[in-house]
Amino acid sequence: MRQFFIFFIFATSLFGAQVETYRWSNGETYLMFLEKNSLPLKPLYYNLDEDEQQLTEEIYSGIHYQISKEKNGEISQVFIPLNDELQIHIYKNNAEYFFETLPIISETRVEAFTLQIEHSPYLDIIKETGSVKLATIFVSSFKHSLNFKRDLRKGDTLAMIYEQKYRLGKPFSMPTLKAAMIEMRGKKHYIYLNDDGRFYNEDAKEIEGFLLGNPVRGARISSRFTKRRFHPVLKKYRAHLGVDYAASRGTPIAAAGSGRVVFIGQTRGYGKLIKVQHEDGYMTLYAHQSSFRKGLRKGSYVKKGQIIGYVGSTGLSTGPHLHFGLYKNNRAIDPLRVVQVATKKLSGKEKTAFLQLKSNYDESINLHIANETKYARVGTPQSVCYFYNGELCVQDKLDSDS
Repeated sequence: MRQFFIFFIFATSLFGAQVETYRWSNGETYLMFLEKNSLPLKPLYYNLDEDEQQLTEEIYSGIHYQISKEKNGEISQVFIPLNDELQIHIYKNNAEYFFETLPIISETRVEAFTLQIEHSPYLDIIKETGSVKLATIFVSSFKHSLNFKRDLRKGDTLAMIYEQKYRLGKPFSMPTLKAAMIEMRGKKHYIYLNDDGRFYNEDAKEIEGFLLGNPVRGARISSRFTKRRFHPVLKKYRAHLGVDYAASRGTPIAAAGSGRVVFIGQTRGYGKLIKVQHEDGYMTLYAHQSSFRKGLRKGSYVKKGQIIGYVGSTGLSTGPHLHFGLYKNNRAIDPLRVVQVATKKLSGKEKTAFLQLKSNYDESINLHIANETKYARVGTPQSVCYFYNGELCVQDKLDSDS
């Protein structure tokens, strides 16, 4: 009910407000954003609790956010997505500004398309859809099992079935590949997203190529991953976009996978922090360290299992632990769904359930190929619906540059 009320106020306020969409720039911090827009730092950051302050460090570059302004140009509301489920909401009430986190109102659609290869899957998907994201997820999903350069021929067919979230009438967040097929030299190769969240081929063998190890040996998990939950006591929406490993101060931290250090330094919320970029769009984050391995710097290459730092309690931390985050294409995912999971082949009841899922997807893919399903382009909307009142839509024009 509270969420309904907030969005009702937001929607009705748009009649006298200007709503603009912006892209979060690379290197911009939440505090920089507040200062740039002359928003008060104390109520919108320094008075927040530790969890909320840490969440502001999860805003990633490239995300689209909305600002609503009054006729005099003053900001009345701001909506900044943190992930595909939760967003920061800044709002003005009686000349004061307030901070809260709210669930994102979005719609998920299952979409599909087919095409014939002219150049390469990556280039042809971008030409057909205009989406680098769709091209990336298709190519990376087959990367470890097929050789496109050697075996692909002009005229071969590919098909994709995927889920896409829409926010304010536009595609939002990374699409989720559900099933795909590519024909190579007359043979069809498939990939399916199983109910366990992992990809398998038509033989029920797992084909995900990037595997991680536990970054702190023998540590106890003190807090698990959650994109969104409502705290019954605080009456607030919370998120914990990583896993906390409780360990003694000075316990070695190992790189969970091989990659290159893209950030190493001090932050307010996460304290001493390292970020490592891996293959296939993965990035790992290691926060609250007491110290870094000597000689490690931005640009350093680290191997899986190599010591990169030591457990501490720097930043906004109540005790020594490692906050370990895992991201794929800037999207926070649960490390425990990837960590310590060996490549496997399904059997028994798991395989039976998978084969039924496979059969359903195969039927759908064959229908799309037979119908030559084209990508359905979403035109830039002249207006965006924020709130439905019965069958009427309360709306206001959104910036054409969004």
